[in-house]
Amino acid sequence: MGNYKERLKNITTFILDYDGVLSDGNILVLESGEQVRTGWVKDGYALHHALKRGYRVAIISGGTSPAIAKRCQSIGITDIFTGVTNKILVFDEYLKREKITADEVLYIGDDIPDYKVMQQVGVAVCPADAAEEIKSIATYISAFGGGFGCVRDVVEQVLKVRNDWMTDDAFDW
Repeated sequence: MGNYKERLKNITTFILDYDGVLSDGNILVLESGEQVRTGWVKDGYALHHALKRGYRVAIISGGTSPAIAKRCQSIGITDIFTGVTNKILVFDEYLKREKITADEVLYIGDDIPDYKVMQQVGVAVCPADAAEEIKSIATYISAFGGGFGCVRDVVEQVLKVRNDWMTDDAFDW
């Protein structure tokens, strides 16, 4: 297993669930059927900065709202998989396509559909309010909840360990 901070040095790729990780897990359904989610703007900044520093970022979500893709695209994320019913299949295909190993991946998940992927990655992370089954296999449990800074917490830790946090390009969006 090794020390958690040591394992962060190998991370080149962040893969995240959306609902309960980038959002707080609450979904407001409007009369039109549109689903509205909220998230933490600082999570978005951290992911955007990671992308600028050359890290890969992907979203694998069971959610189907077009707003998920729009939010991710506004951050700069282009690898967005929504409506996913079996996350491990999409995960395996993504690794093959990108020619990366599971050891390079930090995955953030919060509920049972994330379980199999979290068992495969180099670093498995969950928010403070994740399901107990997910907490039991997490390498690290953030002190922050999903949609309330968990992503920022973790991405910032990785970038700091790899000297990619307070870089010259950190001050520009």
